[in-house]
Amino acid sequence: MQVNTLEKPSYEELEMEVVRLKAELANLKKLIFGQKRERFFPDEKQMVLAGFDEKNKPTVKTEEITYTRSKVIQNPTPHGRQALPSHLPRKDIVIEPEEDTKDFKKIGEEITEELEYKPGSLYVNRYIRPKYARPEDKGIAIGVLPSRPIEKGIAGPGLLSHILISKYVDHIPVYRQRKQFLRQGVDLAETTMYGWVKASCELLIPLYEVQKKRILSSDYLMADETPIKVLDPMKSGVTHQGYYWVYYDPVKKEALFDYRMSRGRAGPNEILENFTGHLQTDGYTGYDEISGKKGVVSAGCMAHGRRYFTESRESDPERSEWMLTKIQKLYKIERQAKEAGLSHDDRRELRREKSVPILDAMKTWLDQESLKVLPKSVMGKAIGYMLNQWPRLIVYVTDGRLEIDNNLVENAIRPVALGRKNYLFAGSHDGARQAALIYTMVSNARLKNLDPFAYIRDVISRISDHPHKRIEELLASNWRPVSQD
Repeated sequence: MQVNTLEKPSYEELEMEVVRLKAELANLKKLIFGQKRERFFPDEKQMVLAGFDEKNKPTVKTEEITYTRSKVIQNPTPHGRQALPSHLPRKDIVIEPEEDTKDFKKIGEEITEELEYKPGSLYVNRYIRPKYARPEDKGIAIGVLPSRPIEKGIAGPGLLSHILISKYVDHIPVYRQRKQFLRQGVDLAETTMYGWVKASCELLIPLYEVQKKRILSSDYLMADETPIKVLDPMKSGVTHQGYYWVYYDPVKKEALFDYRMSRGRAGPNEILENFTGHLQTDGYTGYDEISGKKGVVSAGCMAHGRRYFTESRESDPERSEWMLTKIQKLYKIERQAKEAGLSHDDRRELRREKSVPILDAMKTWLDQESLKVLPKSVMGKAIGYMLNQWPRLIVYVTDGRLEIDNNLVENAIRPVALGRKNYLFAGSHDGARQAALIYTMVSNARLKNLDPFAYIRDVISRISDHPHKRIEELLASNWRPVSQD
């Protein structure tokens, strides 16, 4: 009788399984106990403690990079208390001594400031239009009512702006805003407020389209995407996973949010159909068709490459520290260029002089170490990712306008991440598209150091009567307020 026996795994398979399990354990410990950050501080004792032999450490010619960071030191205010902003209105409260000061001579005064708060208040604009009868029965004369954001609606531009900013900037859902208004004695139905949000977004559609055209006319864009849960009537009991695709122009400092129902490549393919120039992404395959088009140069993100080596620090500290040290030097060069205020041409020359040698050393090291690690290990994946992305990762040194990573567009996405924690999901696909429009308007206002409330209020009050041929004047990049009352 023949007995079937299980085939024993080979030594190499067992070794690979041990490496995989160690990596999983290290990641679990990091998720439970570690801090969510990627800052790297080299530790010379780390390799010795981990049992690595310094003699086997790869020897690569390196260059020490020094730079000076200047910091403005402000004189502290008395008692360490920060002075209250001068633009705040002051209400003077004069407190005289209790005794009679009629015959006294005033020699000065002591001023104590107290910061106070009064809840935002609603008020009513009453448009009073006197009616006059013309002589000889030639009709009635009456003033023309100015255009209003919502025809026959009771909401003024300031209230509409407040609702939009509270919802999309301060992440206060409409039902919570309704409770705030109730505390002031005003009962506004949720359906009415949602209608105002929709109507306000419809007013801003022409401006959004102009902003989209302006962004897509750029020859250097960053792109990234982030998920958003959406209620879908076709999916009972579950939410739909939609995506905001964000396109950012680092030179003009302008952004565009575009909502799509999926993470498929149809979104960027449609938006970037006529785009030519540098497109910087994190390596997601959804951009592959666009990146492969004639006239498009694909640039990578060093921060994503660094992230993989950060994750491998516990399983392979020696190799991780070597690579993270090199990447840290690359970022020091970028800070040096920024703090010196270098032009694009000067930044390119600085990179050619200092960054290129470091990158050459990194590539040599990657080629060598890729033959020594298991491909499926955490370090193997880190090295594999960087080697696959290498042609894209070094593009930034060829043009001083380009950034070393994709972090600027990720910064633009952060308000969406904060919003998800508050409102959890969008009420519909149309609601998600409205949010993309408002995120675009608000993000560009912030990028231009504008007060989002003042900007949205002014635009909503003017856009109905503004000449369509001059709609670009209302973009955050060109905006000049008519009044600041």
